[in-house]
Amino acid sequence: MKIVEARCWTKAHKLKEPFSISFMTFDDILNIYIKLFVENGMHGLGAATPVEEITGENHQGCLDVLEKNLSSELVGMDITNQDYFLNTVGELFLDFPAARTAVETAYQDVYCKILGIPLATYFGKKHESFPTSVTLGIQSVESAIEQAMIFKEQGFRVIKVKTGVSVEEDIELIKNLRDKLGKNIRLRVDANQGYDKKSLRKFFSSTEACNVDFVEQPLPEDHSQQMVNLPEKIRINCMADESLHVPKDAAELVKEPQPFGSFNIKLMKCGGLSNAREIAQIGEQAGIPIMWGCMVESVISISAALHTALSCQNTKYLDLDGSFDLLDDIAEGGFVLKGGCLSVTDDPGLGVILKDNSD
Repeated sequence: MKIVEARCWTKAHKLKEPFSISFMTFDDILNIYIKLFVENGMHGLGAATPVEEITGENHQGCLDVLEKNLSSELVGMDITNQDYFLNTVGELFLDFPAARTAVETAYQDVYCKILGIPLATYFGKKHESFPTSVTLGIQSVESAIEQAMIFKEQGFRVIKVKTGVSVEEDIELIKNLRDKLGKNIRLRVDANQGYDKKSLRKFFSSTEACNVDFVEQPLPEDHSQQMVNLPEKIRINCMADESLHVPKDAAELVKEPQPFGSFNIKLMKCGGLSNAREIAQIGEQAGIPIMWGCMVESVISISAALHTALSCQNTKYLDLDGSFDLLDDIAEGGFVLKGGCLSVTDDPGLGVILKDNSD
């Protein structure tokens, strides 16, 4: 079964509200979408969300490499030779992880459509559902509490809080959130590289009674080895994010003494589903639990991450709320959200369809 046509296009998505993390603020997001058509008329969908500070590629570079290679290299390839196809894609998009993710997602989508099964089933589904966290961007204590209460009323039971600008303000925020939300809402923190060792120690000692699940990437990416000098009690409650891109990084991070107690895998950051599953496997062998994260993304790539997450034994957490922030996603379907939990549908492939006139 050969690829007979490949398309890509760009869409700018407005966010429902501006979203801030420790080092940048988003008002909108530029996504790139692709369609791969095969001989029987079926097609697969993929999406790329390149953010240079995170994926290492900018939007134009990602678009250029897709436009250069989709028709010239992929059209005519036989998708039934999966190893060859994925190896070729890995070489073509070696330095463009978001582009590689888009292509591999579209490939796996159409491949599983041909088989007539969901992607999670093809990968070997291990789990049915997990609660997803929803994220509070950096904002005032008052507005964060107001938004958190809305999330709680909507049925979400896990809230992730962006921090990393001022540890004193972060401590105040976490204490206030715990007080207002009660003990049954789980709290997680993502510092996005905003702390140093001193402020991280202060955060942990000051919020010990708040029952925070973990702190994501507290120190800058290039300071990760400083983590090993922290007490194990802190390290085991910290999660690698920006320090973890590709399987080689995972192999380093599982060496003793382990700087992090858990891993955050993002498809856009690691370069696709194959790399993500390899990272998860490395983590599983070392007893490292996995969270599956995202940026502000379409349901296309969120669904790809969810299908992959449900196929990995050591998946423990989901942070797949990125499509909730879009005003105008081009696609729908792919997953079911119920009681704050995500599960996939029984539809083949990703189970995602484009809205009218999206391409």
